[in-house]
Amino acid sequence: MYRINRRWIVPAIIAVIFGAISIRALSEPNNDFRFSILGDRTGGAQPEVYGRVWREVDLQHPDFIINVGDTIQGGNDARAPAEWADVRRVWERYEHFPLYLTPGNHDIWSSRSQALYEEQTGYPPYYSFNYQDAHFTVLDNSRTADLSAEQLDFLEKDLQENQERSPKFVLFHRPFWISLLRRGDTSFRLHQLALKYGVGCIISGHGHQFVRMVADGVAYMEVGSSGGVMSGTQFSQGWFYQHVWARVKGANVYLTVKELDGVRGRGRSFRAEDWDQKGPGFNVDDPASSYDPET
Repeated sequence: MYRINRRWIVPAIIAVIFGAISIRALSEPNNDFRFSILGDRTGGAQPEVYGRVWREVDLQHPDFIINVGDTIQGGNDARAPAEWADVRRVWERYEHFPLYLTPGNHDIWSSRSQALYEEQTGYPPYYSFNYQDAHFTVLDNSRTADLSAEQLDFLEKDLQENQERSPKFVLFHRPFWISLLRRGDTSFRLHQLALKYGVGCIISGHGHQFVRMVADGVAYMEVGSSGGVMSGTQFSQGWFYQHVWARVKGANVYLTVKELDGVRGRGRSFRAEDWDQKGPGFNVDDPASSYDPET
């Protein structure tokens, strides 16, 4: 069976998974990098959309790319190897970018599919890595609606071991936090860990719809579809094909949401902070029309 080209994996990952690198104290994070976040590819795959997203990302020259899950259609152990081979044909065109993966429910649904996921991607279902002075934790809720106690225990240990790093990102596929935050519930353990250890961004996928909410200074974001079929069509409700451009400078994180251009979209882009629980805080026909730059 085809194995992943190891050039896709940053060599440092091997050292940092499960906190193998020793931690140095960081008074001021020395960060200056950019990365792209891809939404779901499947759940009714639109291959031409996913290919177009990759072409746009390629033009931005990120330092690395990370997704939020659902890479293959999945659900069938016999078909899964061919589906991984199919998506790899896209990846091979862009193997000059390190690619980090998050498992979704279309990627892992059985013990056999988990073994295949690990073989084909080179990643365990959950792990962490450092990039410059920033820290990223990838969790697995591919087979559960929320995060299991095992996942949260891993997260807490990982954050303890990397508490001097900044900023911190946590990624997992299913955004169980949406319903909790909508009713004002911030007592769940994930949120309390984020507050305790200074996690600034929690990023998910699954719903194929852009959602952004902030609670106690923690920004939660569901990245919309980068190739999976959408249930709606209204841009103002988060239904548009997209990817997210992230800039990390020092301890600051700047996120820009970019709509696909061409026949699948109008190429609109906006700052993530201009979208909250109520939706966009700008003119959806032309986001730039509401921007008043300093001169």
